[in-house]
Order: sequence, then structure tokens, then C-alpha cells
Amino acid sequence: MTSRRMGIAAALGALVFAGAAVAAPGPKGHTHVTFNAGTPGDPKKPFRVIEMTAIEGNGTMAFDPPRIEVFQGEQIKFVIKNAGELDHEFMLETFEANQKHAIEMQKNPEMEHDDPNGKRVVSKKQVDLIWKFSKLGTFEYACLIPGHYEAGMKGVVEVVAKGKARPAAGKAPAKSAANP
Repeated sequence: MTSRRMGIAAALGALVFAGAAVAAPGPKGHTHVTFNAGTPGDPKKPFRVIEMTAIEGNGTMAFDPPRIEVFQGEQIKFVIKNAGELDHEFMLETFEANQKHAIEMQKNPEMEHDDPNGKRVVSKKQVDLIWKFSKLGTFEYACLIPGHYEAGMKGVVEVVAKGKARPAAGKAPAKSAANP
């Protein structure tokens, strides 16, 4: 091989290596391959729409509604609107996974998400996320940008068995003898 060809091969190898380093999935152990709150949704199948709004002001940040209830097996299309001046994220996971991920975000604040269970929402824009809640339990949606979670930007998803009464998104369950 001539020295010119060797130089070109070395340059191409360096580019491939640099590209691999840039395209890395994040810090060691950082992955979005597992989804504890269910599975990515299928836009070709029926879904219910829940509108979420990211809001901020007076030193606080929040999602509205702060709580939703869905049926196990139900597919939800979240329409996430950012009404604030700052960018936000919507990450759907367990409480524990979100808290662990928040620590990773503190170490890597430039990390942005465009995953089946998490999206970056630019100021004054909106994104959609379709999710199938296949598991019963209580899960969390949160903005994990450093400082946002701590300022209150989080909410709860309660996944209940089919057949149980489901209140409208953001509404408290109706009071009854069983639920005083």
C-alpha cells in the first residue's frame, strides 16, 4: 500500500472511530432499551389522547395535569405542549428509574431525549408520544433536565385493571362510601 493510501485509510479510520465515539448511547450503563411502564405504542391502533402542558413560573415547574389514570392495556397518545420559556422533557418511567436518570442528567446536562418513552419539548412547541400501558402500577412522568425535577416538574400515572372506574385526566377520583 502506498503511503498516500495508508494516509487516507488512517484518516478514514479516525473518522469512523470519531463517529462511533460521538454516536455512543451515553455514559456507561445508560440505556433506554427497557421500558418499565409498558411498551412503545402503535399509531395504527386506537388510542386515547391526553394533553399535557409543561408550565413554569414563580420558581416552580409542573406538568398539567399532575396525575392521570389509565387502564392496563390502554394506549395513550400524549400531546405534550411546552407553554414555558425553557426547554423541558417528558420521561415516562418508574419513580426509581426517573430518579436514577435524573442523577445521570446532572452529570450529562447536554443529554437530550427522543426515545419511545421520553421526548425533548422545545419552548412554545409540542411533541407527541404514544404509549401502551401493559403493566399495572404507579409510574411517573418527569422532566429530568437538571433543576426541573427538583422544581416540581413531575406527575403520576396510575395504571388500573380494566373494569375499574377511571376519572378524567387530572381529576381526583369521585368520593364514595368506598373512597371517602
